[in-house]
Amino acid sequence: MQTIEVGIPGTADADGIVRIYLTEVVSRYHGRPATDGELDLVLADEPYDDLQGDTGILLLTRDGGDVVASAGARFVGDDAELTKVFTMPAARGRGVSRRLILALEEDARGRGIHALRLNTRSDLVEACAMYESLGFRSVEAFNAEPYADRWYRKDLDPAPQGTPPRP
Repeated sequence: MQTIEVGIPGTADADGIVRIYLTEVVSRYHGRPATDGELDLVLADEPYDDLQGDTGILLLTRDGGDVVASAGARFVGDDAELTKVFTMPAARGRGVSRRLILALEEDARGRGIHALRLNTRSDLVEACAMYESLGFRSVEAFNAEPYADRWYRKDLDPAPQGTPPRP
């Protein structure tokens, strides 16, 4: 059975899935396996310790006891920037990332966030198709991420009155 929970940056579960995600991103970018040194540099360049509290949220999906997916949102003004959206290869094709993004949308609405945005790579064809099916539209670059070549945004309808934010 799959469950979604709030992850805590710096814990073994969160660090483990983020390191696997970044390994895949860097390896695809270079067309070869990523080295430990490259991963350490990317982790230093792309910290995620702020994905908690008032500055962000990190969600993890567990299947049984194993973490099989992650998705985070960093709160930037009135926007939430999605980051660390990743599903382990064995869990792909079952809507895991879609459910995480919908949960992040719900959380963002509850916090009064007006839009979600993200950057990704065009060679991640399945991810781009998923974002587009969820209502994200292609926009001009809003950052200079070295591993990105595509940027998306989705405007959010306000949450109904009295909707509490997720923890």
